[in-house]
Amino acid sequence: MKIHEYQAKQIYDEYGIGTVEGYVAKTPDEVFKVAEKMASPVVIKAQVHVGGRGKAGGVKLAKTPDEAREVASKILGMKIKGLTVTTVLVAQAIDIKRETYVGVTIDRAAKKVVLIGTSEGGIEIEELAREKPSAIHKLHVDPSVPIPDETFKKMGNQIFPSEPALASESAEILSKLYKVFIEKDCSLAEINPLVLDGSGHLIAADAKMNFDDNALFRHPELASLQDLEQENSDEIKAKKHGLSFVALDGNIGCIVNGAGLAMATMDMIKATGGEPANFLDVGGSSNPAKVLNALKIILSNSKVKAIVINIFGGITRCDDIAAGIIQATKQMKIPVPISIRLTGTNQRKAAEMLKGTDLITAPTMADAIKKAVELAAA
Repeated sequence: MKIHEYQAKQIYDEYGIGTVEGYVAKTPDEVFKVAEKMASPVVIKAQVHVGGRGKAGGVKLAKTPDEAREVASKILGMKIKGLTVTTVLVAQAIDIKRETYVGVTIDRAAKKVVLIGTSEGGIEIEELAREKPSAIHKLHVDPSVPIPDETFKKMGNQIFPSEPALASESAEILSKLYKVFIEKDCSLAEINPLVLDGSGHLIAADAKMNFDDNALFRHPELASLQDLEQENSDEIKAKKHGLSFVALDGNIGCIVNGAGLAMATMDMIKATGGEPANFLDVGGSSNPAKVLNALKIILSNSKVKAIVINIFGGITRCDDIAAGIIQATKQMKIPVPISIRLTGTNQRKAAEMLKGTDLITAPTMADAIKKAVELAAA
């Protein structure tokens, strides 16, 4: 689950991480009133669950309340990477002397939490990793044991190698950020940029937090922070139906059982020259209703030109999947071809059920995917 910058800053404040003063607003007039109360100038910042707001024109400086209202009228309602801006943060403009970065996330390859720091903040960390990877410092830690202060001090010294006071201050901030990360079950907690202001101290000029969905049951206080307007509506529907779904940009819909097989299916689609439209895992012990709901969600995407259903039946029964497909064809119009591979538990029964239909069946995963790619390109 993602939250907005202003919400992340509120949590950082609770943990003693200094942030820039700011207030949220939803209309240009509200922005004007907030700017009147604050010392000019102010910064108007779009609140959306994507990065790159500045490049998209979603972050602007305003020297007067009137200018703040004018800027807000342009930012509110604009789309940034497909998301509509409905809220802005009116933040106090500060004297920025330098921009750095600190963050905590999970390194799945290393199976550890990783602390990240760099003296070059203010740009997307992914972009910096591509263009100048040597500028990024990483320290892996085991979250199951207490982390000594020396670990955070080491990162502080890497960010500010010749400035002991700033190295110590950044180490303290990183220590608090790590505490937030662990106690709130985050998948990401970062400050970009962590700025050196005119007073010579470090302050969080931005804030970003993502939470592990699987741990939200431990944090009922976080439920109210979710902005459903910023979430993909299909992903929300899928979750209600017990489906794991992630929307992508391609035109081949995917229905698969098991996350590993789903990833392999998408990889093979790419290798065969196609583009997957989604990741969708119907899970184990699937029932026909799940397949029906999966097809409804996929077909709500007008970009989809073909669908591949790839099932390796173990707990998931192939005849259940076949029943769901047949039920879907009777209940709704399916305007695109479906290529199906059903292997495993009750596959013969499933094959008998699909005989006489207009559905395309294939003996192997490669055959089903190749046919779906051809159909999508036709």
